[in-house]
Amino acid sequence: MNFDTIRRRLEPITRQVLHFYWRFSRGLTLGVRAVVIDGSGRVFLVMHSYVPGWHLPGGGVEIGETAALALARELREEGNIELVDQPALFGVYFNRRISRRDHVALYVVRSFRQDAPPQPNHEIIAHGFFAPDALPPETTRATRERIAEVLSGRPPAELW
Repeated sequence: MNFDTIRRRLEPITRQVLHFYWRFSRGLTLGVRAVVIDGSGRVFLVMHSYVPGWHLPGGGVEIGETAALALARELREEGNIELVDQPALFGVYFNRRISRRDHVALYVVRSFRQDAPPQPNHEIIAHGFFAPDALPPETTRATRERIAEVLSGRPPAELW
């Protein structure tokens, strides 16, 4: 059995355990994600070791942390991306597919520095900048929809 098969089989259990823990440690969960757009109009995506598909970089906001600080931390950790200017908040989404308490703040990042590509690790197994019309086939539905909203100028949807 290969790593991807094991990861796919464990993903629902991993998600349930994390959300069970968060139910008691947090009244509401808030995540941050970013549509990071380079000078060529490509967007940065990551592939995690614990969930299938390509996603926008980001993660959870920790207790005592602002959304902006969480975003800067996650971009550093997942993409070796350093913000040069303040990211623009695009929208806040309800992510009911994960839980009845989960929200995601989506930012647009156009001003950043990436001195070197990130090294794959236990969390991020692949990454890259992709043209919006040539996203990897495994890109998630929500990721595709968020990119389309940002690039087309459509208002954000309510649901992730």
